[in-house]
Amino acid sequence: MEFEGKVWKDGKFWLIEVPALNVMTQGKTKREALEMVQDNVFELIECYFKSEMSKSFAISVNEYKEGIIGIAASDNKLLLALSLRKQREKSGCTVREASFRLGSKSPNAYAQYEKGRTNISLDKYEALLMAANPFEQRHLRIA
Repeated sequence: MEFEGKVWKDGKFWLIEVPALNVMTQGKTKREALEMVQDNVFELIECYFKSEMSKSFAISVNEYKEGIIGIAASDNKLLLALSLRKQREKSGCTVREASFRLGSKSPNAYAQYEKGRTNISLDKYEALLMAANPFEQRHLRIA
């Protein structure tokens, strides 16, 4: 599983955006920008989920045609949890509001997904993402 992003040159800099993770970065070269987005996603996951990360945890960036990239992780549940959290924060809603949108009366049930402690099926991820940010366009690649 990968989250889709795009890479393009704007003047002197290469830009990369990964909407599902609410991440954008730049570099002087395309290679530098790709390394920076990889580091950025790794650092975000480390910041939010340090206790859930294994020592072998890794982020990979795959480059495709026409400026499309894919961001993948050795542990999908952490990448999915990061996406849920970043999308909920982007929408400005609370865990309680996302939980209610999901039809749950327990914010703790929803929070377990955002904490990266629970495996998430793609169907469940879609429902959780709609609860976290119902207005965001989806950018998920199944590779």
